Amino acid sequence: MAEDGYTSSTAWESDQAEVQSPSGHGRPSLQSYDSVESSSSSPHMNSASPQPRSSTESTGLSPASGLREIPPGPERRDTLTTIHSELAPTLVEPSFDENVLRALCELDCGVPLLLDRIKQSVVSCREASVFFKKRSLIEEEYGKTLQKLARSTAEVYALNDGKAGTFVSAWQSSMRVHEMMAENRLRFAQRLNEMSDELATLVKEVDKNRKHTKELATRYERALQESEAVTEKSKNRLDITSEELERVLLQKEGESFKDNAVQTRPGGVGGKRAIGKAVAKGGLLLKGKNPGNIQRQEDDIRSRMSAASDQYRKAVTDTQAMRQEYFNFQLPRILRALKECADEIDLGTQYHLTRYAFLFESIVLSDGTTLVPTDNEAMGLKATIETIDNRSDFKTYMQNYAYARGSAPVRGPRRDGPPDEGFLPPLPSHHGDKSFASPNTVQIGVNGIQDKGRPTFGVELAEQMTRDNVEVPKIMQKCCEAIEKYGIRSQGIYRVSGMTSKVANLRQRLDKDLEAVDLDAPEWSGDINNVSSVLKMWLRELPDPLMTQALHQGFIEAAKIENDRLRHIRLHERVNDLPDPNYATLKYFLGHLYRINQHAAENSMTMQNLSIVFGPTLFGQMPVNGQTGGMVADTSHQNQAIETILHHYTDIFIDESE
Repeated sequence: MAEDGYTSSTAWESDQAEVQSPSGHGRPSLQSYDSVESSSSSPHMNSASPQPRSSTESTGLSPASGLREIPPGPERRDTLTTIHSELAPTLVEPSFDENVLRALCELDCGVPLLLDRIKQSVVSCREASVFFKKRSLIEEEYGKTLQKLARSTAEVYALNDGKAGTFVSAWQSSMRVHEMMAENRLRFAQRLNEMSDELATLVKEVDKNRKHTKELATRYERALQESEAVTEKSKNRLDITSEELERVLLQKEGESFKDNAVQTRPGGVGGKRAIGKAVAKGGLLLKGKNPGNIQRQEDDIRSRMSAASDQYRKAVTDTQAMRQEYFNFQLPRILRALKECADEIDLGTQYHLTRYAFLFESIVLSDGTTLVPTDNEAMGLKATIETIDNRSDFKTYMQNYAYARGSAPVRGPRRDGPPDEGFLPPLPSHHGDKSFASPNTVQIGVNGIQDKGRPTFGVELAEQMTRDNVEVPKIMQKCCEAIEKYGIRSQGIYRVSGMTSKVANLRQRLDKDLEAVDLDAPEWSGDINNVSSVLKMWLRELPDPLMTQALHQGFIEAAKIENDRLRHIRLHERVNDLPDPNYATLKYFLGHLYRINQHAAENSMTMQNLSIVFGPTLFGQMPVNGQTGGMVADTSHQNQAIETILHHYTDIFIDESE
């Protein structure tokens, strides 16, 4: 029977394409079945096929593929030939564990083993998905709550009458740190939610493929069992027909069925044994039977026996073919599909757990670097809090407070008055480490200049204005009036520097006794560039730049805005944030530059040229890593800020009521 080959059952022909590898979800490196089929035609992949089951009639199997080649016939449609023509010649991909597959093929419980294993993996994957979902909700709630707290705290503090200076800068920076940490947590929660959804999708797909493959395996096993049952029935029918023919032949020869020790086979009919008792001695036929009836009975039995033999042969051949196809091809494919399902969900779960561990470590490290940045230019939470300088804040507050209340009527006892009315003489003023003389003592400096003890250069702006009880620093007012009087039409005013020796001499005179210096004298009015250079020097030597260090970054960020209208609005807001002494001084000085620009046709001092000159001067050089002169990259934005403010001078500083 093996020499005739075998055909596949028609019940199986429609199921050849149903065993497919499950699609990958969340798996980093597992290949799909279709991609393997399209790329596995190389000869070296044939060795990956599992060895076929042993069989007494499998001598025609090909050692390379594990399947016997079927010669095409005009009246049969060979399923395996179709599969060989449509699919790859190998059953598994090269990266697949062929030893495990071969061992599973040898086990009678391979299919239920994999089904139970997939069920366990599905439960594990589902639990991981649920954990990620719950963890994402926790992280999302934490991030939103922290973000809301940081923003509301910053807004409420801005509305309240709290401390200013370095404290408010550090406080707002610490709130931004907390907001960054909240954003990191929200991103982490989003990733966890995505991972949970991917694992849930993976569970659904793998469970669906498991059920589909289980039904397919059950259908194949049922078809094979039915074929085996048909073969058994055909065998019983052939045995019964053979016994009937044997009895007829014994009756024909006149021999007793019992005397010849012919035993009824298990599959025979018990009622037929009565035939042997009616056989007469000497070769006589049964009573009432003639030789013609016996012959017709024999021919009928032989005909039925021939038909039963053909049916049995066909059933054996079909069962043989089906068994060969099932154990050599269909079972490995089913086991392969189930094993890939198990690998897919196992690798997918492990991948997402690994990804979770990486993301969790990353978010913890991100929180750590946010609190303590590795970049030397950035400041962490601790370093930000350490920037609070209560002494400096109080000094600035005292100066601003005194300046703001200077014009208000005095409440309380008077300080100054005639000594004969009981008023005390004024206390001597102290400046740095200098030794101070009594009020009646006059110090004589270089070139016979009297030192009034009221220095101007290097002194805090608010301190100068409070001390002198003025709304604009005296030195600025004096220099600007002289420049407008003698140099407003001078070519390159503020761009052309004065003589170094004369600038140093004028600086010293102004610092010793500002009132005694007459800028209308020919010595200074003859070369007005000396006066403009001294004014720029005074602006550069301010301890805190005119635009203040605290608002420096705010001005730079506003200057970076490309939209002209929005940049104007943001810079206007920053100007309004300036302390009162700085605001009044900036208003006066930019008004002076505005008038200088009105004569740009004569002095060539356009708004752009003025901003180039006074951008770094008014903003100063912010320290970077403890060293000054590091903010070169902000120079263009500084110039842009000054040019925009100067261009919109009337909108920013001049009220309609004025």
